[in-house]
Amino acid sequence: MDNAPQEDLELKALSQALHQLYDPVLEEPLPGRLRARRRRWRAPAIAAGWVILGLCAGTIAGWQLHASRPASAPQAEVPGFVKRAAVAHATYSPEVRHPVEVGADQEQHLVAWLSKRLGAPVRAPKLEAVGYSLVGGRLLPGDNGPVAHFMYQTAQGRRITLYVRTEAAENRETAFRFAAEGNVKVFYWIDRKLGYALSSADLSRDDLLSVADAVYRQLNP
Repeated sequence: MDNAPQEDLELKALSQALHQLYDPVLEEPLPGRLRARRRRWRAPAIAAGWVILGLCAGTIAGWQLHASRPASAPQAEVPGFVKRAAVAHATYSPEVRHPVEVGADQEQHLVAWLSKRLGAPVRAPKLEAVGYSLVGGRLLPGDNGPVAHFMYQTAQGRRITLYVRTEAAENRETAFRFAAEGNVKVFYWIDRKLGYALSSADLSRDDLLSVADAVYRQLNP
């Protein structure tokens, strides 16, 4: 759920509270003993004020950016399956002769086989609208059991992979999260009893997010 409106209200309330607290102080007349010193400390004080304003503006901008983009997980908190997805992408995406076990020409068999092995209905999303065609897929071992691994590529040969595994418990938290393992970028999310990780070593974070959104929409029409 988007928390940006709530954060905007909190920031507005904070600004109002600071004005109420310090505006009366700023309006008080300067004591006589300090007037002579005013010229000496005025410039440093103004400079310090600009520094504080800059820090506040940076903090507010950071909060707004955090609210508008998918969260990046600290490296220590990246789930194990996301790291495995990145390794699988780095291992198989450069392959020329054997990038997949079952090719896209046998898509129906591929999906049925992977669904049976995972014990859950698995789908290979159609991504032609964002420039990617299915190459095929393979079965991989995972920490919770078998994993489905789909590969897609553009007409120029750039590849992305979709790693799908079953979750121990149903989870409806579908927010995208971002991680990077080496030069491999990953967007991952959990939808009910399946965990997904979309990987690329070629796309920018924003472009990969667009593809992840297309994948999610395909899987949740």
